[in-house]
Amino acid sequence: MRPFFFLHWLLALLVTGPALAQAPAPSAAPAEAARAARIAAAFPVLDKLYADFAAQHHVAGLAYGLVVDGQLVHTGAVGYADVATKTPVTAQSVFRIASMTKSFVALAVLRLRDEGRLRLDDPAEQYLPELKKAPHAPSDAPPFTIRQLLSHSAGLPEDNPWGDRQMGRSDAELSALVGRGLSFSNAPGGHYEYSNLGYALLGRVVTRVSGQPVQAYISEKILRPLGMSHTTWDYQQVPAARLAHGYGVPTATGPGPEEPLLPKGESFAALGGLLTSVEDFAKYLAFQADAAPRPVTATSDAGPVRRSSVREMQQPWAFNSLNGRFRYLGGRACPLSTSYGYGLRIAQDCDGRRYVGHSGGLPGFGSYWLLLPEYGIGVVAFTNQTYTAPTAQNYAALDTLIALAGLRPRAVGASAILAQRQAELVALLPDFNTPVTNPLFAENFFLDQDLATRRTAAQALLAQAGPIRSVGALEPENQLRGRFRLLGERAAVDVFFTLSPESPARVQQLDLKLVPTP
Repeated sequence: MRPFFFLHWLLALLVTGPALAQAPAPSAAPAEAARAARIAAAFPVLDKLYADFAAQHHVAGLAYGLVVDGQLVHTGAVGYADVATKTPVTAQSVFRIASMTKSFVALAVLRLRDEGRLRLDDPAEQYLPELKKAPHAPSDAPPFTIRQLLSHSAGLPEDNPWGDRQMGRSDAELSALVGRGLSFSNAPGGHYEYSNLGYALLGRVVTRVSGQPVQAYISEKILRPLGMSHTTWDYQQVPAARLAHGYGVPTATGPGPEEPLLPKGESFAALGGLLTSVEDFAKYLAFQADAAPRPVTATSDAGPVRRSSVREMQQPWAFNSLNGRFRYLGGRACPLSTSYGYGLRIAQDCDGRRYVGHSGGLPGFGSYWLLLPEYGIGVVAFTNQTYTAPTAQNYAALDTLIALAGLRPRAVGASAILAQRQAELVALLPDFNTPVTNPLFAENFFLDQDLATRRTAAQALLAQAGPIRSVGALEPENQLRGRFRLLGERAAVDVFFTLSPESPARVQQLDLKLVPTP
C-alpha cells in the first residue's frame, strides 16, 4: 500500500448554518466557443509548419488536416498532385497511404474476433495450415499467434524495404513464399520487429475466416459504414483530377522522377494498399478518437467495430523503444517511449500525453497520422514523395496547438457512484458528526488514520481557508477517483478522494490540500 501524503479527515467545525451550496457549473456553450476560437487562431502557425516542411524537403505535393472533437476543422495543401499537368493538391486529392492501411486490417481482425469467428491467441496456423510447414525459431518455440502478428511480435524479421516491393504480388506468390519456409529473427512473443509479411498473413486470415477477399471485407464492413466513399484499393478507380502521382527523391531542379503506381494486389495489399484523401481519412481519425470510455446507449456503439475493441487496439502490446533525447521541433526536450498496439503505433511523452497513430511509406509516398485521444485532437498529412512522412511536424502541430490554445484533456464523465460519494462527503458539512462505522468509508479508512487525528488535522487546515461558502464541481480522473474544491473566504481546499474496488465502492482515501485563491 502506498503511503498517504497529507491525509486529512473532513470532520471539522467549519461553519454553522445551512448546508454548503454547490457552485453552479459554467455554461458549456461559451466555453466551447472560446475553445474553438483559440484553436482557429492557431491555424496560421500550423500552416507555416507544413509549408516549411514542404519547402525544406522539396516535396511535389502535401495535404494535411486537423480533426477536433470528431470534426475536420482545418485543411491545407501545398504543391501538385500531378506535376506534369500542374494539378494542385487539395484535401480531396487521393494519396497512397501505405502502412497506414495496417490499422484497418487490425480492425477487420477484431471485428471477426468480436463475432466469435476467431480468437487472438489462436495459433495463426489454425487458419493458415500452410504455416505448419514453416520452421519456428528456436525450434522449441510455440507457433506464433494472431495477437503476435497484430503487434509485430511473431518473430518475423524487420522487412523494410523488402516488403514495399511485395504489395502487388498475388496470393499464389504468397503461398509459394510460405511453402518455401519462412526465416525468423526471434522467438515468437519475445521481441518487437516490424513485419510487413506478418500483415500479409493477417490479410489472408481475414480472407479465410470471412470468406471474402480482405480488401472486399474491409471495404464493406469498415470503409462504407464510416462513409469513406473516396477510399479505395485500386488507383484506377480514382478520377484523374483527384489522383496524387508519386515521385522519388527530388533533384536539384525539382521533384524526383515519377514512380509507377502499384497494383491493388491481393493478400499483400493488407500491408499498405489503401488510397484515400485527407477529407475521407478524417472520418477514420474521428472514429478512432471516439473510442474514449463513456456510458453506452443503444446507438452509441453502432460503429463498424466495437468502441471497446478500438480502445484495445490503442493499447501498447509490444514495447518498441525509449527515446531519451526526443525534442519537439520547437526545441523542447521531452523523452518519448514508443510501443505497438494492433496496427497502431503508441507513444507517451514526458508530460504523460498518449499519442496514437501510424506512418506510411512506399515508393512515391510518405504519410503520417497522429491522435491525442484524451484531448480529442488529431492530424493527418500526406505527401507524394518517397518515404517523406511529416512525422515530426505532426507531433509539433499537436504540441503547438495545445500550447497556443491552452487545451486540456477532455473531461471524464463522472460515474454515478463517484458523484454519489462526493454528495455524501459534502452532506457531512458543516457538522461532520459520523460514527466510524459509517458505510460511506471502506474498512481501511479509520485504521489508516483514526478519527481524532483526521479531525484535528482538518481543523488546522480549514481554519486557514476561512469559512467555506460553496463547493466546486466534481472533476473525475476516472470512474472511481476524482477531486473537487471547498471554496473558502481566504483560500480553497482541494479535496481528492478515491474509492475501493468493492461493490458498492466506498471512500478508501481522502486527501485535503490548501490552494491559494487569486
